[in-house]
Parts: sequence; C-alpha cells; structure tokens
Amino acid sequence: MRILLIEDDRDLCEVLRPRLEQAGFAVDCCHDGEEGLYYLCQPVYDAAVLDRMLPGLDGVTLLARARAQGIATPVLLLTALDRVQDRVAGLDAGADDYLGKPFDVRELLARLRALCRRPGGGEPVQLHAGDLVLDARGLLLSGPAGQVTLSRREAQLLEALMRAPGRTLHRTVLFGRVWGPDSEVESGNLDSYIHFIRRRLRAVGSRAQVVTVRGVGYRLEVGRC
Repeated sequence: MRILLIEDDRDLCEVLRPRLEQAGFAVDCCHDGEEGLYYLCQPVYDAAVLDRMLPGLDGVTLLARARAQGIATPVLLLTALDRVQDRVAGLDAGADDYLGKPFDVRELLARLRALCRRPGGGEPVQLHAGDLVLDARGLLLSGPAGQVTLSRREAQLLEALMRAPGRTLHRTVLFGRVWGPDSEVESGNLDSYIHFIRRRLRAVGSRAQVVTVRGVGYRLEVGRC
C-alpha cells in the first residue's frame, strides 16, 4: 500500500514515516498545500493523510479541489481543531475519516487499514508501468511478448514495485507488503521472489528491470517504451 502524507510539521513526518513503513506502507511526504494537491491528484496512492493547517493551501480547500477533479483516493484528515463545525467542514469537503491531534499512532494505523479495506478504496483494476500491465487480482502479468500467471506473492511484490517505478523500496517495506510486518520470514525469501519476478519480466518480453540497491532494497526501472 502506498500512502501520501501531507503534513507541514517535518518532525511529525519523521516520526510517522518509519511507523508507517514498519506497518507495510510505502510513504511519500510533502509539506505544503500546493505540492500536496499535485501529488494527491496522481493515481498512485491507496490513501492519504492530510493535515488541515498547511502553508499555501489549507487542507480543506486542497481536498475540495481534489474531489472536484474526480480524485477518489481515501483521505484521513488530521487537525488540532476539534470543534464539531471543523469536523463537519472537513467531512463535507470530502474527507473519509477524521482524527484530532494529538493522536496515538496505533489509532492512525488502524484507521488507515480500515480505509484501504473499503471497496473501491483507491485500488485500480489494472496497474500500468512502462510496457507492463498487472492484474493483481487475477494474478496476470502482460507485456509485449504475451502474458504469464503469477503466484499471489509474486503479484504482491510486483504490485509494490510497479506502484513506485524509479523509486527504491526498502527491504522492510517489501517484506511488510508481501508477508506482513510481523511475519517471521528469512531474508533470502525476498531475494528468491525477486529472482522469480525477473524471470517473469523476461517471459513477457518487457524492457523493465528490477535493480538491486545493495544494503537498501530494490527498484523497478521501466525504461522507455
């Protein structure tokens, strides 16, 4: 799952990012309203955590503009303003949930998991990256030379990589995405599945490559079609 965190408090972002990553989320952060609106309108996020008070463009206005553009990504609104009228304004602007500051990170994680479980909660039917098309539900990968069937874990791993092409994903993020953050899995399992993925890419004739970033993780380079 890929989460967008729009929060101008950089110290809070530094606290939340590792907790979210430990829970299996890939996290992108931005710190002002204009930048947040741009990223929220990209069709790559399963959910967003949005601070209400932002420089440049406040969270409620940002969310209203995104919804007006047809963006349906689930959004959890964070705010220190806890009056009823503030909550109503946020929900009316299109928030899916609301959490007041200060908050317990465990509650934030639970609310995000609930948002991502909702039907239609940001999950595309098909995922595209370069010359690849992944049907994660049907476990099918398509490329220039044809189509192959994936195992469930192969599909989950490839989905995580395809959702962030060109970005290095840490091994702990990939473990969390495929096996769950609390699973006791040997490190070599991830490397084995990366080997399987590389074979699948060759089988469908794709130009995409899974690049090893030693000591960190893996990155999908899709190349030019």
